[in-house]
Amino acid sequence: MGKSIREAYGESLCEFGKINEKIVVFDADLANATQTIKFKQMFSDRFYDLGIAENNLFGTAAAFAREGFIPFASTFAIFGAGRAYEIIRNSIAYTNLNVKIALTHAGLSVGEDGGSHQSIEDIALMRVLPNMTVLVPCDPLETKKIIEAAIKIDGPVYIRLARPECPNLVDVNKKFEVGRGDILREGKDICIIACGLMVKEALEAHTLLSNENINAAVVNMHTIKPIDRELLLNINKNYRLIVTCEEHSVIGGLGSAVAEVIAEEPHAKLKMIGIKDKFGHSGKPNELFKEYGITSTDIVKVIKENI
Repeated sequence: MGKSIREAYGESLCEFGKINEKIVVFDADLANATQTIKFKQMFSDRFYDLGIAENNLFGTAAAFAREGFIPFASTFAIFGAGRAYEIIRNSIAYTNLNVKIALTHAGLSVGEDGGSHQSIEDIALMRVLPNMTVLVPCDPLETKKIIEAAIKIDGPVYIRLARPECPNLVDVNKKFEVGRGDILREGKDICIIACGLMVKEALEAHTLLSNENINAAVVNMHTIKPIDRELLLNINKNYRLIVTCEEHSVIGGLGSAVAEVIAEEPHAKLKMIGIKDKFGHSGKPNELFKEYGITSTDIVKVIKENI
């Protein structure tokens, strides 16, 4: 299967930490789980564990950013995006500080940890904040590219990181551009737009649809904010059906971001695949994906019903 996106995050911190001594890393007593432990083992003098105190985590990261450092602050998405939201809003986004908020264990794929720990609102919370860039890697290779891009951005960045292992899907040699969607498969009938772990499901749906002579394009929308308006308007003109796929609530996430772009245009039919205004619950990720209707088979079903 490969490595997990969170593992790739920890490795990327170490790689870029060797190059840039301004990179510092903060965690909230979860370094083993978030994989920032790798950075701690290599650069113990640039790693800070703030304990189970998320407000302090982001407040301290903000202070370091004011002194010219490039802080990466990590914990589980449910604790970072939720518990510390006001600090992120007022101490980081409002002041436009150069803090990288890299939160792991996001989405339904947290699995057995259950609904209390499955953050399915984090994209909505982060993308509504002015100054915030929102990035969602789909595999380990793209994670490294996103960390490198985030370091170059002068301002707050939210990076949504998944827990499970996943295969590499993107071209290692293709240049990564913030704000530019990546067309993984060309097609002429319908367009599937996905992010994060749902990119794999979208590609599997593409294969299933091909077997039924339905020609689907697949877009990896790794940047939720700023979203690729130019690409979306082009998709809107050239496809009769757009399907968005996300491991997140359909309220405020990728689907909403796409809808906001095309709402004022004569537009294609839009269907959103995601979590339908519900909390998650405990279970294995593949079982939960089936129960909440976000597998490749569900994508195919929605497309066939609407094409």
